[in-house]
Amino acid sequence: MRPPAPEASLPAAWLPRANPWLIAASVMLATFMEVLDTSVANVALPHIAGSLSATTDEATWVLTSYLVSNAVVLPATGWLSSVFGRKRFLLGCIALFTLASLAAGAAPTLGILILARIVQGAGGGALQPISQAILLESFVPAMRGTAMAVFGLGVVVAPIVGPTLGGYLTDNYTWRWVFYINLPVGILAMLMLQAFVEDPPYVARARPARIDYVGFGLLALWLGTLQILLDKGQEADWFATPWIRWFAVISALAVIAFIVREFRMEHPIVNLRVLGNRNFAVGTLLIAVVGVVLYSTIALVPLFLQDLLGYTALLSGLAVSPRGLGALAAMAVMGRLVRKLDNRLLIAAGFAALAVATFLLGDINLDIGTASIAWPNVLSGLATGFIFVPLTTLAMGTLRDEEIGTATGIFNLMRNIGGSVGISAATTMLARGAQTHQALMVGDLSVYHRAFGDELDLLRQALAPHVGAPAAARMAYGRMYQTLLQQAALWAYVDIFRLLALLCLLCVPLVLLFQRVRPIPTRSAVH
Repeated sequence: MRPPAPEASLPAAWLPRANPWLIAASVMLATFMEVLDTSVANVALPHIAGSLSATTDEATWVLTSYLVSNAVVLPATGWLSSVFGRKRFLLGCIALFTLASLAAGAAPTLGILILARIVQGAGGGALQPISQAILLESFVPAMRGTAMAVFGLGVVVAPIVGPTLGGYLTDNYTWRWVFYINLPVGILAMLMLQAFVEDPPYVARARPARIDYVGFGLLALWLGTLQILLDKGQEADWFATPWIRWFAVISALAVIAFIVREFRMEHPIVNLRVLGNRNFAVGTLLIAVVGVVLYSTIALVPLFLQDLLGYTALLSGLAVSPRGLGALAAMAVMGRLVRKLDNRLLIAAGFAALAVATFLLGDINLDIGTASIAWPNVLSGLATGFIFVPLTTLAMGTLRDEEIGTATGIFNLMRNIGGSVGISAATTMLARGAQTHQALMVGDLSVYHRAFGDELDLLRQALAPHVGAPAAARMAYGRMYQTLLQQAALWAYVDIFRLLALLCLLCVPLVLLFQRVRPIPTRSAVH
């Protein structure tokens, strides 16, 4: 564990002039707005494609473009904050995000919409890590768990609210309101930040080195190619497609070159040396797993409800929304629990509960009701809340305040990359798992199989009075084949949820790698 810093250099001795809860409310608005936009547009894609005369595949670039630009800015946030000043940079990012939202909502063509989303992603990329850094610095160490509970409201609840809100706005108004809704939130966030947030002395005094264009270029190349590869891989049949192979090679070479350069630079864009801190390294690994599980289940459950059970976009979003209730309940108590209990126990309990929740989702079938989806989602939200707050507190607890800006950028980047990997792996396993189960089950579609023959005869007899005997035979076979496809897809969903449950269980022993956090002593006990 890092030894305490000398008394004279203790950054925690600085305290903001404004009440830290007003600061928390200000930055949470910005965080919630940005995280919401990672999922709110998903359900609107078919409407966007139809409105702008584009195919659904072309419309998916509305999501991909945002994620790519967002990912590139995330890890460089600490450096950019030192260049422009943290408060000035945060206000500029919110202004850019808000204006880009206006442009996206008013876009007359798909090309302009994608350009607006690129700008929106660049503006939004810094909002999460800067907000998290400001919160951690505004509260004394003993209160940082409570601060992270507030921050978790935006990070955990927003992706859950997104599909429901997007479905409601799209069904009842127009897809353009998915973007226009950011305008009042962005303006209010800017007014509050201007009034309450200030730069700590060590940020205000920072003198950044000249821009490392090569390092930033390698960072953009690595994350851009990786994000496009993950987002389009299944659609392009992965490594069977030449450009996917090229993107994989370019991404691998770019990340190696980037890591080497950052360790050799005296003033790197991303200070990767913070990963030498044991708690932060373990926390970064576990937050990536949280991203895998959280985002893949958020993507899979609505897909299951819509494709196999016939739910509308709005109804599927409402079925998933109880996850937010569980997260809210967890956040309400976590601020106190992290100060009273060993955070490692809370994280282990959270991963165990998340494993139970995802395993319960693995018991789905085609006859279930909404309650069978809602209750596992409540437990999943509760578990995520139990993980996020103590995990962030432990990961950042032994870092100096000067390192927090860079650390929060890396931490949030890994959660987002975990989410991209989770969604990509889940959609690939869904498509290929359904094909595998179909191949295994198709052998039972034979007239020599008694159960199949009996069911086929019943269908023929039911259809014959309406369409005639020859047509009834063809239609009966067609309906039986559709049932096979549904059952094959169902088994693919079950396999994925059970695999996610196993992944959560494997994280439980990893919690033992954490060292107990004994916060660096400060000259101010309360604020």
